[in-house]
Amino acid sequence: MSELLVDFITSLDGYASGEGWPGFWGLEGPEYLAWLGEQPEATYLMGANTYRLMSGFAAGELPAGQDEFRPEEEASVDELTQASKVVFSSSLEEPLTWANSTLVRDDAVEAVRAMKSSGSGLLSTIGSLSLCRSLLRAGLVDRFRVVMFPVITGATGEERIYDGYPDVALEMIEHRTFDGRIQLVEYKPRVLEHPPLTVPA
Repeated sequence: MSELLVDFITSLDGYASGEGWPGFWGLEGPEYLAWLGEQPEATYLMGANTYRLMSGFAAGELPAGQDEFRPEEEASVDELTQASKVVFSSSLEEPLTWANSTLVRDDAVEAVRAMKSSGSGLLSTIGSLSLCRSLLRAGLVDRFRVVMFPVITGATGEERIYDGYPDVALEMIEHRTFDGRIQLVEYKPRVLEHPPLTVPA
């Protein structure tokens, strides 16, 4: 059975990106980049908006305000290009132009449920906030990982991650600091029907 990881990089205040900021908020360091390079092979799951954005980067489109990609950003996009990707969308048309991408028009929750039961590798989300929220609500997420960068983007932050989420209990299974400033926390999530009546000891 496959394992499903929801994986976010965020500002401290829970935004997935910020207008005018470079990738990784320009704050990635050698420890963090080395750790990224050590991650196991995965099949990446995404929605149409993330696909359009990332496939555009792979085709050479630059984020607004940037004249060129930094080497770290190029390496990240190249690695994604080589990876297997599943895109859930009713608006995109086949064939998808980004290499190693498969379009799925079926209900994402049921499709991922089937992928988990019939597969054996790691499934990992990238971006795709509404997809991640739906998969979490359905109880399909095995691990919930957040890498927080030391910046607050109150004025420029875009894509608030946790809006619309249910209440979720989180059991910590991993934590780590990279380069003395970037904080990783990883949890086993459990969606709650209501707040707990007692606080865990």
